[in-house]
Amino acid sequence: MKIATWNVNSLKVRLPHVLQWLEAAQPDVLAVQETKTVDENFPLAEIEAAGYKSVFSGQKTYNGVAILSKVEASEVVTDIPYLDDPQRRILAATVDGVRVVNLYVVNGSEVGSEKYAYKLDWLAKVTAWLQEQVTQYPKLVVLGDFNIAPEDRDVHDPVAWEGQILCSEPERTALQTIQSLDLSDVFRQFEQPEKAFSWWDYRAAGFRRNLGLRIDLILASKALSESCTRCVIDREPRTWEKPSDHTPVVAEFAE
Repeated sequence: MKIATWNVNSLKVRLPHVLQWLEAAQPDVLAVQETKTVDENFPLAEIEAAGYKSVFSGQKTYNGVAILSKVEASEVVTDIPYLDDPQRRILAATVDGVRVVNLYVVNGSEVGSEKYAYKLDWLAKVTAWLQEQVTQYPKLVVLGDFNIAPEDRDVHDPVAWEGQILCSEPERTALQTIQSLDLSDVFRQFEQPEKAFSWWDYRAAGFRRNLGLRIDLILASKALSESCTRCVIDREPRTWEKPSDHTPVVAEFAE
């Protein structure tokens, strides 16, 4: 089973890229973040023509999440206990026996801000819910744009980013708490190239100079992580014209 995550930074703008990538990569599941579209405008027909079913939770201009899958998804959840939040950042569904939890984690703006406090509170409440999901679904994958670089090796310049948003210790601790639910960062189960990133700022020739961060993650439960055969960052879509600032991350699991 091939499962991928991609923050597309506007599905309306990036739909041709998504369709092109689906045709080439043929994932069984693609979790999408930052669709930035209301549900009524979701491109169901185009995605179905590409051979994929869709479940989604969107809003205008900001946020929005979707799960595209080759088979119908079930047990769809868009709102969770403990968290009363109008922002569309969470989408869970079961696909072919695997529980897929798609997260677009709060950015947090800057350390010490109200949005930063909101991010940490959001993560704590999502973690409490994930603890229940792990118990309920042995085959579980939690993936998406986490807006947290797990370690210094996931940052192009750790010194410059030390203590900054996306890299602060409280954020990393919150991520470690999620991983402590027996969820493995499958990218790190394999030997990877140095300075492997999934996001690059549009400014200052960030991609060309590889000034990036690895903030798009695939975390898998033990039953899945043990069957993971490969996990890679696909840089190619970031080279396309008018790309998202993120690129897909793909994990493959033995049947």
